[in-house]
Amino acid sequence: MSTLQNFFRLSAIAATAAIAVSAYAANPVRIGVAVGLSGANSVVAPAVVQSSQLAVDEINAAGGILGRKVELEIVDDASGAVGAQKAFDTLVFQKKVNAIIAMETSAARNAALPVVSKGKVPYIYTSFYEGRSCNNSMYVNGWVPEQQVAPVVDYFSKAKNARTFFLVGNDYAFGRGMLNFTKKYIEEKGGKVIGEEFLPIDGSDWTSVISKIRSVKPDALISATAGGAPNVSLAKQLKGAGMTLPYGNLAIDEGTARTMGEVASGMYMSASYLTSIDSPENRKFVSAMTKKFGADLETPNELSEPQYEAFYLYKAAVEKVGSTDSAKVIPALAEVSFDGPRGKVQMNKSRHTPLSMRLGQVQPDGSIKILETFANVDPGAQCPNVN
Repeated sequence: MSTLQNFFRLSAIAATAAIAVSAYAANPVRIGVAVGLSGANSVVAPAVVQSSQLAVDEINAAGGILGRKVELEIVDDASGAVGAQKAFDTLVFQKKVNAIIAMETSAARNAALPVVSKGKVPYIYTSFYEGRSCNNSMYVNGWVPEQQVAPVVDYFSKAKNARTFFLVGNDYAFGRGMLNFTKKYIEEKGGKVIGEEFLPIDGSDWTSVISKIRSVKPDALISATAGGAPNVSLAKQLKGAGMTLPYGNLAIDEGTARTMGEVASGMYMSASYLTSIDSPENRKFVSAMTKKFGADLETPNELSEPQYEAFYLYKAAVEKVGSTDSAKVIPALAEVSFDGPRGKVQMNKSRHTPLSMRLGQVQPDGSIKILETFANVDPGAQCPNVN
């Protein structure tokens, strides 16, 4: 073969390869984000969307996933079951997304799981929740009660000498599940629950609940609401009623606390992510969020930061198996990890992840003061029978 012939042969190979790469890059990886843009979660949804946008921008700037651009498909699940069914149906069967990464209420998640099962799409659930929700396609990187309840209850018992507790929640999976676990834990530690009250997820008048709290005079109050709007209404009414007993909120996030300001002052919380975490990874994350969104930045928080991590976990799983094929990616999600703002995250414990938890207290300006840190807290046996 002559030099000229060889040149043309190599040029043809290069051109074919370039066309293939171009076609591959033109075929984006579509990731669906279902979140409560309306309803109870509408208070926290903007921060979740921003974290998703930052992750996608960073990944695309670094070459995408397997050389393919990542595209977001954001839909409103209306923070509830009916909306979630519609949102997931749209993402899985109309948009044909490669994966779903979603921060949702438990009601929305439970309603969406049958759609996930039918579509066999990788699903990373990024919200903290009541635990033990299992599906062959789902992994979770938020905390569960085994990780979150102990810091609050133990602190009240030791530092505040609390022996009697009153529990308040929203009447659905999260509120019931969290407070059932909390009650058992309190009793195991020698404490006593002297009152439990639940309000519908869309309820906003806590007057009768507050009256019952006042009448039985507990040493401490612990709540587990749907997050967002119910957190705000309960805290405002407690403050308005002059309630000063130690109050631990199992559903508050830093973003909501900041918007509440003085209303949330003094409230205790247990979180895996707070903006005050002093690590290079967290400083980089907060700086990148601030640079991208400026004055429009929503406070990064416990419900939005795991969303950011989840994109990198999905990216790592896809690159590990060299494909977006769901059958290959789903098992790989347990084998990869990401060193992010919360530390190392790996969903290898019953499809959940060990997490470092921080006990914090809301300050008058809405910021969170970290009182104690508990490293690498195990989530327990969440989904032992799901392969």
